[in-house]
Amino acid sequence: MKGKEQEDVLLKIKKDRRLLSNVPDPSGERQMSDRRGSDDNAQTQDDLMRQHKKGLRYQVNFPVTVILEDNTKIAARCLDISDTGILLHFKESDSFARVTKENSVRLRFRVPGGAMPEGREAGYRVAARIIRSIDPEQQIGLQFAEDLGTYAKRKRDRFLMFGSAISLALVSFCVVLMRAGSVIYFRYHALLYTYSITAAMFLLTRYFFGMLYKPVPIDPTYTPSVTIIIPCFNEEKWIQTTILSCVDQNYPVDKLKVIIVDDCSTDRSVERIKEIVDELKEKEGERFHLQNRLSYLVQPQNAGKRAALTRGVENTDTELVMFVDSDSFLDPYAVRNIVQPFREPKMGGCAGRCDVANTYTNSLTKMQSVRYYTAFRIMKAAEALFDTVTCLSGPLSCYRRDIVMEYKDDWVNQKFLGHKATFGDDRAMTNFVLNHHQCTYQDTSVCSTIVPKEHRVFLKQQMRWKRSWLRESLMAGKFMWRKEPFAMINFYIGLVVPMLAPVVVIYNFFYVPLTQHVFPTTFLVGLLLMAMMMSFSQLLLRKSTTWLFGFWFCFYYELVLLWQMPIAWFTFWKSTWGTRMTPSDVRAEEKRSKKNKVR
Repeated sequence: MKGKEQEDVLLKIKKDRRLLSNVPDPSGERQMSDRRGSDDNAQTQDDLMRQHKKGLRYQVNFPVTVILEDNTKIAARCLDISDTGILLHFKESDSFARVTKENSVRLRFRVPGGAMPEGREAGYRVAARIIRSIDPEQQIGLQFAEDLGTYAKRKRDRFLMFGSAISLALVSFCVVLMRAGSVIYFRYHALLYTYSITAAMFLLTRYFFGMLYKPVPIDPTYTPSVTIIIPCFNEEKWIQTTILSCVDQNYPVDKLKVIIVDDCSTDRSVERIKEIVDELKEKEGERFHLQNRLSYLVQPQNAGKRAALTRGVENTDTELVMFVDSDSFLDPYAVRNIVQPFREPKMGGCAGRCDVANTYTNSLTKMQSVRYYTAFRIMKAAEALFDTVTCLSGPLSCYRRDIVMEYKDDWVNQKFLGHKATFGDDRAMTNFVLNHHQCTYQDTSVCSTIVPKEHRVFLKQQMRWKRSWLRESLMAGKFMWRKEPFAMINFYIGLVVPMLAPVVVIYNFFYVPLTQHVFPTTFLVGLLLMAMMMSFSQLLLRKSTTWLFGFWFCFYYELVLLWQMPIAWFTFWKSTWGTRMTPSDVRAEEKRSKKNKVR
C-alpha cells in the first residue's frame, strides 16, 4: 500500500483584496501605495520593491509571548506576520482584555522555517504598538517599532556576515595551502595533481567572481515590450498560481503579454488554465486590457516543450520573450528587472534567479535550496561578469524575440548523434544565442519553483540534467574558444573537471588505499573544504538556517550524483523525463510492462 504523499511546505501569503495588486493601473485610480506597509514618499523602483516585500503578510501559526509594561507575560498565537506588523490571537478573554488596555507592549517570538522568506527564521524581541483590536475573535493587530529586517541587521546579520566572511576567507586560504602542497608532490603523479590544482583554482575563481557580481540597476524609463510564454504539460496543481504571478507584474500593461501553451495535457490542466484566464478577464479585464494581453493555446497533439514555446513566440510580436516554467512563480518585479540588461544592444539573453518554493518540506528540498542559490548567485553570477552565462534556465529566462525566431527551426528539430533532443531546451537555446551574442544573469529578477521532494524523482531529474549538460556543453565547446579568454578557460575547465571526477574519486578511495595502504585523508579534507565554501557563502549572502545543508549536498554529490555522469555518457540518447509522464515516458513504461509479461 502506498504511503500518503508528503505535502509541500510553501509560504502562505495572505491574499490582497485586489486580484492584480501589483499591476500599475492605467487609469490612475488605484495607486501602488494603496496597500499595507507602503510609503507615499517612495521615489524609486528599488523603494517600491522594498515596500512590496515589507507589506507582504504571511499566514502562520506559532506562539508569541506578549510582555506588558509591568513585565506580565501573556501567551498568544501569531495568525499572520509581515516585516512591519503582526496579528495575534488570545485564547483567554482576560488576557485579550489586559493587552487591549496597553498602548504598546514587547513581543518575544521565533519565526520558524517556512513561515517567512529564507533569512527571517530567527528569534525576535521587539517593541510593538497596538493599532487595532477585533473583539469577537479576540485578535489584536500590532505594528513593530522596528521592522524585522532592520532588527535582524542590527542584532544578528552583521555578526553572521562577519563570521561567515572570515570563515570563507580561512577556507579559501586552506584550499590555496593544500594546492601549494600539491605542487611539491607534482613530480610523483603529474596528472592527478594537475587535476587537483586546476579544480581548486576553478572553484576559487568562481566564488571570487561571483562575489564581485552586481545586477544591472533599474532604469524606470526602459520598458521594452515583453511576452511571457508558459509551456504547460500535466501541471494542473500549479498552473493557475504560475499564470497569476505572470499577469500580476509591476510593468506597464501596454508592454506586457502572457501566452500559455498547453502541450496536449492528459490531466485537468486545460480546464484549470481556462478557469483562471476567464476569471482574470471577467474581474480585471477591462481595467487592465486583458482581452488583448492574456491568451492560451492548446496543441493538437503532444509535440514537446520546444514546440510549445516556439508556438508562443510565433503568436506574438513583442521585442522580448520570456520563458517561464509551469511550476514556477514570478516575483511581481521579475519582468521589470530581467529586461534591464537588454539596454546593451549586444545582449541576446538573460536568466533570472530561481529560488526553491518548497524549501522547508524536508531535508532533500533544503539541500536543493542551497544548491540552487549557489548555482545562480555564485556560478551564474561569475559567468555574468563576462556576459557568457552558459544556461539561461527554464524557470525564468528572457531573449530577444528576433533571435529566437532565427533559430527556432534548428532548436525544435535538434538532433545529437542521430537522436532527437527532447529535453535540455534551455541549454540548447542558450547555445544558439551565446554563439553570436551575449548572455547574462540578473539576480534581482526572481522566481520560485517547486523542486522534487522524493529522492527517486530527484535522481531522475538530475540524470536528465546531466544528459543535457553533456550534450550541450560539447556543442558549446565548438564556439566558446572565441569568447573572452578568462571565460573561455573557465568553460573548458568546467567541462573537463566533472567528466574526470569519477575517475579521480575511484583513484583516491580505492586504488591508493588498496595498493599503497594510505588513507585518503587529503582528499576528504578537500571535500570538506568544498562543502564549507558552499555553506558559508549561503550563510554570508542569504543568512538562512539552510546553510548547513550545503555540507550534505557536497557529500550527497560525491556518494550518489557523481556516478550519474558515466551513466549519462552511455545513455545520452534517452528521451524520457522521469519526473512526468511525457509520451516518451509512456512508451518506455509500455516497453517495460511488455518485458515483465514475457518474463
